[in-house]
Amino acid sequence: MARPRRIILVRHGESTGNVDDSVYEREPDHALALTERGRRQAEETGKRLRDLFGRERVSVYVSPYRRTHQTLDAFGLDPGLIRVREEPRLREQDWGNWQDQKDVRLQKERRDAYGHFFFRFAQGESGADVYDRVDGFLESLFRSFDAPDHPPNVLIVTHGLAMRLFCMRWFHWTVAEFESLSNPGNAETRMLVLGEDGKYTLDRPFERWREPEPYGIHRIEWQGDDR
Repeated sequence: MARPRRIILVRHGESTGNVDDSVYEREPDHALALTERGRRQAEETGKRLRDLFGRERVSVYVSPYRRTHQTLDAFGLDPGLIRVREEPRLREQDWGNWQDQKDVRLQKERRDAYGHFFFRFAQGESGADVYDRVDGFLESLFRSFDAPDHPPNVLIVTHGLAMRLFCMRWFHWTVAEFESLSNPGNAETRMLVLGEDGKYTLDRPFERWREPEPYGIHRIEWQGDDR
């Protein structure tokens, strides 16, 4: 198995929906574009990624949303060194179709009280639903490592919730631990680095907005996925 040395998760740059949530009433979530600030954020992240990759090959997976595609484009990666696959399982959490601003704000308040992992938006998904499709993607990703010529780098351009859930699944975090974590900022990265022991570690933690509140389940310590 040719495991990559690095698996890099990136959240999209700032989108129009990040600065004005009323836009969801007029435009589909998947069609929202980056702001000028969001494009600059992505360009800055792109500079760091190009320095990191050098002339190494990169296997890229990107959410099908416009803002993630625009983020990837702004990275300015050498097209001769990357293999890009659009991956629908990495899309944003579905919150329904046309979103009423007041209703979504009310549902967010209910989600905060109920729990981000289990609360399901009306006509949309729960965090647990997104976890399931991220888990399916991770299974496919592992199968791709069987190729002897798999690139040494994997780049995943997605959304904040998907990034947290990817790491939750990989490192076997509990629901309580997930609930305590904040989304990364726009165009922020988290990198899983392969160690000499064959385990992956996260280059830096997600910020916490509170301490985990477990139901009493004992946590098992893992350095990374064993498969």
